[in-house]
Amino acid sequence: MNNIPLPASSRLETRDLRLVLALATARTTAAAAKALHLTQPAVSRALASLEQRLDVSLFGRTSRGLEPTRAGHTLLANAPRLLQDLNALEAQLRNKAPPQRLRLVCECSTAYHWMPSMLQALKGTLADIELTIALECTGDPIGALQAGELDVALITTVPTPRGRRIGVKPLFSDEVVFILSVSHPLAARASLTRNDLQEETLFVTHAPSHDMPWFPKSVIAGQRGDRALSFHEVPLTEAVVDFARAGMGIGVLSEWVVEPYLRRREVLARRLASGPILRPWRLVWRKEVEDAALQLFEALEKSQPRLIALPKASMPRRVR
Repeated sequence: MNNIPLPASSRLETRDLRLVLALATARTTAAAAKALHLTQPAVSRALASLEQRLDVSLFGRTSRGLEPTRAGHTLLANAPRLLQDLNALEAQLRNKAPPQRLRLVCECSTAYHWMPSMLQALKGTLADIELTIALECTGDPIGALQAGELDVALITTVPTPRGRRIGVKPLFSDEVVFILSVSHPLAARASLTRNDLQEETLFVTHAPSHDMPWFPKSVIAGQRGDRALSFHEVPLTEAVVDFARAGMGIGVLSEWVVEPYLRRREVLARRLASGPILRPWRLVWRKEVEDAALQLFEALEKSQPRLIALPKASMPRRVR
């Protein structure tokens, strides 16, 4: 008989790993509960139990939601690999091919306010696909695709290269809105004009440029004699919201970011009188993974985020 020494029992279980991944993605116990199909009290109890068993704190509460501690970051760095190894082992035991791995990245970081939770909810739909987010490729998604370091990218500004090795399909459009405090002098208006914006400081994560053909040139340039708009770049989306909420100016952000703040009535959102600013997104992939990429495309196409209703005079028009 083989003498196989038994390792010490682990205090961690697979449900613990899934719990910390959901909490790190959702940033709140309520949102994590929805992703895990549990109640919020059950998630809170599970986290408290895990931290007690490990005798470490894994998350701290901040104004931006739950933030991983040093121990939490260590667990998060290893949890995906451990779960992947277990899934591969189960597939091997069943003589079933393991799920195809897709390395995915978004060109614009604002999509990460929506995409991780959505991917968690789509796991049942994409049972044969294992998705990992390659954050290190955010700066140059097309270059990473061409180098084979990435499989799929969600892009909006960078041009799509031509070639047999790259596939692309238009996905959907999100809306870029102007957010302001509930006490702002312009809050009573159903929509805004360029003249309104000309008098304000506009906080953005990236100032509009020629690389953004979807942003109205008439807003950026104006008419002859108009003053240039005052765009101030702030790298953190939460900071853009905070500046607007404090009445220090107007934020310019994607609906993906502002939707939870609108629901809580912390800020208001307005469109231009000339119509909504719609930012088109495309899914780009390496041809070697086309079948899996098209499965992902179909799932994403049905799961786009929706902005809550704005004043009736400026209802959005969705485009594909």
